[in-house]
Amino acid sequence: MRAVGIVLFLVVLATVVATFARRWRVPAPSMLVLAGLGVASIPGVPALRIPPQTIALVVLPPLLYAAAEELSLRDLRVVWRPVTILAFGLVFTSAAAVGFTAVAVTGLPGGMAFVLGAVLASTDPVAVTALGRRLALPGRVQVLVQAESLFNDATSLVLFKVAVGVAVAAGGSVELVGAAGEFLLLGGGGSLIGVAVAGLVGLIRRRTTDPVLETVIALVTPYAAYVVAETAHTSGVTAVVVAGVVLGGYGHRLSDARIRLQVQAVYAVVVFLLESVVFSVVGLELPALVRDLPGGSGWWPLQALALALVLVAARLVWTLPLTRAVRPSQGALPWRVAGVVTWAGTRGVMPLAAALSIPLTGQGGAALDGRPLVLVLTTAVVALTLVGQGLTLTAVVNRSGLALEPEHTAREEAEARDALNRAALGHVEQLAGLEALPEVVIDRTRRGLAARLDHGTDGPDGNTLDAAYRALRLDVLAVQNTELRRLYDEHLISDTTRRRLQHDLDREEIALGDE
Repeated sequence: MRAVGIVLFLVVLATVVATFARRWRVPAPSMLVLAGLGVASIPGVPALRIPPQTIALVVLPPLLYAAAEELSLRDLRVVWRPVTILAFGLVFTSAAAVGFTAVAVTGLPGGMAFVLGAVLASTDPVAVTALGRRLALPGRVQVLVQAESLFNDATSLVLFKVAVGVAVAAGGSVELVGAAGEFLLLGGGGSLIGVAVAGLVGLIRRRTTDPVLETVIALVTPYAAYVVAETAHTSGVTAVVVAGVVLGGYGHRLSDARIRLQVQAVYAVVVFLLESVVFSVVGLELPALVRDLPGGSGWWPLQALALALVLVAARLVWTLPLTRAVRPSQGALPWRVAGVVTWAGTRGVMPLAAALSIPLTGQGGAALDGRPLVLVLTTAVVALTLVGQGLTLTAVVNRSGLALEPEHTAREEAEARDALNRAALGHVEQLAGLEALPEVVIDRTRRGLAARLDHGTDGPDGNTLDAAYRALRLDVLAVQNTELRRLYDEHLISDTTRRRLQHDLDREEIALGDE
């Protein structure tokens, strides 16, 4: 009963915080962390203890799946090289840099220091996607940040498992062959399972027309990918990400407008609720973890700040030479792009879940030395990046000159709408020449499309539509959907514009069906 009360409280807290965050134009994740810290600091508030398995199994799969579905496959094909380099090279570098720094400034044993490095090595896709939704970044830059955070899990997870094994063994050696095999099993096996789950779900969805059943399938898919992969002793997170990317790339072709709109609405609610709980937990758990620290650990705030600065420095060094591949225009300076990509690499709940899963004891049953400090430093670094980088990310993007102006987005969308209406009007003129439909139906549709081209709005179609007119409008919408895919495939519009126009076409199709 207490757990239910905590969840309900977090939902209410998140709703209030999100309302004010939207009004103040600040990122909700950062505000949720601060709100959690404030609530946890109130005397008498019970300590929050959430098992890492709960976060890993219940919270992460749908959030990762939603983030992966938002990824543009078209832009990913352009930036896959820097994404691959960052997912490997940057993760290893960050883990090593944090490990050596932790040994120097915290006094942690070498094994636990590198456990901390592996935990903090990768950025968090949930946090990155949540912060990135607010930014008007060019497509390639946005995809680079999101894709790198999604695909560096396998690398950091292997490092974490190897480091934990060394720490528990108290001085055991690292077997490179074994580590490489474990990486292939985790990353490669998880990827194969993700593709298999996506293929199976695609076959099922092609044969499903019930919106309720489709919504259930969409909610179950990430959990199925995660559980199957973990049962096979591979990376569940990697399986969820791969399944989301694959289905997000062609999933809109597997369902109709009504199903797409319903699934989007349900997932928006689920993502909001889970993100609210996730980011609040970061703030709520830190004070309780600090109280568990042994004596002589009072320098942890400065130590966490030093580790956060090391992570930022390592990220900047790696991103600077790679940003030439994602320069959105000839005038964009590489260091400006690198600055934005670096500052967008926040940590989140995944490092926290990994840190909480560190064993309590080592070989022989003795308590694992340094575990409480690792938990505190991990949570503190996560909070620092979510608050510090999260609250200032918009300013960094604006000063970089990379942010797309609202006029640019509006102009691209208006031009795309005109292209869709011209394609539809051309199709209607062809039908008029064939005399396949009554002239009054053709003329009515022609006048509506012409009004849209002249004024950028819907023409007055009247309140009643006969069967022939509805059939023609549905045919026109099919032509516009085809034209929309062409504009996107030929890089004439962004993924954001494609999604917005697809949503409008779906709504129009639903309105025709309800007439």
